[in-house]
Amino acid sequence: MRLAESHSSIAVPPRELGRLVGEAARAVETLFLTARSRARSRKFADGDQHALHALAWFATYASVLTELAAYANRLESEGKLGETEQLLVAIAAGEYLHHIVGGIPMNQAEYARLGELGLGRAEIAGLDKGACAELLDNGNTPGARVRLVELMIDAGEPLAYGDCGLDPALDEMRQTMRRFVLERVKPRAHAWHLGNDYIPIELIGELAELGVFSLTLPESYGGLGLGKEAMCVVSEELSRGWIAVGSLGTRAEIACELILHGGTEAQRLKWLPAIGSGELLPTAVFTEPNTGSDLGSLRTRAVRDGERYLVTGNKTWITHPARADIMTLLARTDATETGYRGLSMFIAEKPRGTDTDPFPVAGMSGSEIEVLGYRGMKEYEIRFEDFVVKAENLLGGIEGQGFKQLMQTFESARIQTAARAIGVAQNALDLGLRYASDRIQFGKPIVSFPRISDKLALMAAEIMATRQLVYAAARAKDAGRRCDLEAGMAKLLAARVAWSAADNALQIHGGNGFALEFEISRVLCDARILNIFEGAAEIQAQVIARRLLDGGN
Repeated sequence: MRLAESHSSIAVPPRELGRLVGEAARAVETLFLTARSRARSRKFADGDQHALHALAWFATYASVLTELAAYANRLESEGKLGETEQLLVAIAAGEYLHHIVGGIPMNQAEYARLGELGLGRAEIAGLDKGACAELLDNGNTPGARVRLVELMIDAGEPLAYGDCGLDPALDEMRQTMRRFVLERVKPRAHAWHLGNDYIPIELIGELAELGVFSLTLPESYGGLGLGKEAMCVVSEELSRGWIAVGSLGTRAEIACELILHGGTEAQRLKWLPAIGSGELLPTAVFTEPNTGSDLGSLRTRAVRDGERYLVTGNKTWITHPARADIMTLLARTDATETGYRGLSMFIAEKPRGTDTDPFPVAGMSGSEIEVLGYRGMKEYEIRFEDFVVKAENLLGGIEGQGFKQLMQTFESARIQTAARAIGVAQNALDLGLRYASDRIQFGKPIVSFPRISDKLALMAAEIMATRQLVYAAARAKDAGRRCDLEAGMAKLLAARVAWSAADNALQIHGGNGFALEFEISRVLCDARILNIFEGAAEIQAQVIARRLLDGGN
């Protein structure tokens, strides 16, 4: 499809693209290291939040450019750097360089500016030369954006509008999940959302048969033994259909990570195969009212009483608890300890409930929290009153290890959340492109109007760039390296990209996007939660910045 009578395509020579982006990435990285060094010497306090968070966003953008260069070079070496991929890389690199120079959007109203980090105008202007200047001038051009959207339209509904850079096995897995989503999820997801219905239990069984819950579980415990990159591919495609379906795997992933790394061998043998097979559905029970991200302030008590613990306290924002069979439950076992000390993790058993009787067990009650989006599993506030947990279900068999055990799961959880965000963003792009192609105004499809096609092109480029950051974090985890920094940056950016994509796709729909009958209204609501759970954007930026200043690479 032609969107304009005449236009140019990419102005950057294709064979020079990987080299140019690589040189630009190194220039940005050098400037970032200068900024970090000055930040360390200034000894930023927590009161300097805006500057601290600017450092986190600068580091994230530097990493995106590095991964874009690696992506372009990898595809070129494999003979897969086609026109679509070239345009995605050039547009993303050019746009992100403009953000770095002019101000990185942390959200709709706040921008990270390099001057806050002690960099002078002359130093920032140093990016306007060489490879950076070439990409600033010729990367994200009107012609490039138009051509990219033409190629996206001509492709129909491909998996991701361009080669994702996966090996053949993972690419086949992506295609399998996409076929499943198109057949079993996408036609029904919006009705489930509007009705605030549970994901059908039979669909959960089908996901189990596909190996969604046992994906990264070692084969010795009944799993498939795959890595976190595979988890990202599956989570993204399922979330592209509906985030709730993609998030079912998160429940299993968190529980399995906790038990695998923090449990005894007897606990691993008992619980992991049952979770991986879908026989047992888990839920995470951590958050309490008035604590949020401050887990050290948890008040729920677990008191030893012979061969059992009696749990009393309140929990909130608990996802899918009524239908869960087990809860990974964080509680305070030592009342004399404050902060993170004295917290313990339990594998708490419970019977499955129903809408009319969600918690059919003594000592446990709760009420549903009605939510805008992220439906399908239901959120609850829960009250425990002498709720019984077997002493043998203390994770690891030693009290006081709960916070440490929980921290071991954060890398995987944030990587998976970033992948879910990419899936939501991709769904928004799918819906926006289809609507813009079908909607006729003034005698032609609205995709013909530059402000519409620009939105779509920038969405596609930003999604692909962020996807590479997410994959890189997953590969670091698979290699056994510490990757809390990479996971945090992936989650930070992916959540912003998901919200931006959903908001822009709704704008493309105009007034229809505000109507409940249109899917994009659901996607907007689903996207909004991503900046909040698994670490709100502000908390995430704070953690990244502190890690950078305390010695992170």
